[in-house]
Amino acid sequence: MHNQNLQLTADGRLKHFLTIEGLSAEILTEILDTAESFESMPKGVKKYPLLQGKTVVNLFFENSTRTRSTFELAATRLSAEVLNMDIARSSTSKGESLLDTINNLEAMNVDMFVVRHDQSGAAHFIAQHTSPHISIINAGDGQHAHPTQAMLDMFTIRQHHRDFSRLKVAIVGDVLHSRVARSQIQALNMLGVKEIRVIAPKTLLPAQIESLGVKIYLDMAEGLNDIDIIMMLRLQKERMNSAFLASESEYYKCFGLTEERLRLAKKNALVMHPGPINRGLEIASAVADGKQSLILQQVHNGIAVRMAIMSMIIQPEQA
Repeated sequence: MHNQNLQLTADGRLKHFLTIEGLSAEILTEILDTAESFESMPKGVKKYPLLQGKTVVNLFFENSTRTRSTFELAATRLSAEVLNMDIARSSTSKGESLLDTINNLEAMNVDMFVVRHDQSGAAHFIAQHTSPHISIINAGDGQHAHPTQAMLDMFTIRQHHRDFSRLKVAIVGDVLHSRVARSQIQALNMLGVKEIRVIAPKTLLPAQIESLGVKIYLDMAEGLNDIDIIMMLRLQKERMNSAFLASESEYYKCFGLTEERLRLAKKNALVMHPGPINRGLEIASAVADGKQSLILQQVHNGIAVRMAIMSMIIQPEQA
């Protein structure tokens, strides 16, 4: 695919971070190791000068308070200047094209765009059309990819299990519409997990999902057996009462993660969710808030992981 060379410099370093696809296990591990070094710094250290003099633009064409705020905190902690663009109320609503918006921002001497867009491929498109000195991070595009979320998920898993090769992981829910699931599957495979299962109703499975290297289960009891990590996916409520699902209560009855269902997995199985969670639809409150849940840890880890990616992309020699 066109993304593979686009993401890397001639000497194999990260230039953009658009998708997990086409990267190597070495690069993913370097991201995790770098995040770990930020995470293990003394609590009093709030700022690092790595991005001093650099300008990072959060270009969000689609709302996401948490993703945007963790990117903003990450950039600020690296001493960058941060510009938040609320595009819905900005120039594109006046009819200005995506490239016009980018060109105008480029004229302000920025160094990095963090892009979230409802169209798949938007971050790649911007990366192909910006000046060579600008780097792009994909903060979620359409139903395609959400690579920083996948990496903070990998980081969270690694805090509990250093050896990915022993793990059996289940991804549960609306895989069809999930950009997170695609990125998670690519990252888990690249880091060498033993087995990835996808548990979902048939209507929420993409065609040819097996080609990504997963096993399909249409039943929670069967799918959760012997699982170490359960990664729940957000169910977009607008898909309810449509062709995809009978009803919310029916979905929860069959695919919701309850305390009873959690007991079907391994004794200390860990529960994850990219958020925002729909309580009583994908997951019971008792599970979301329970001792096996890593949901708030994932949010916390988002900052160190995004700092790691930004610091690896913006190298001093680009100054």
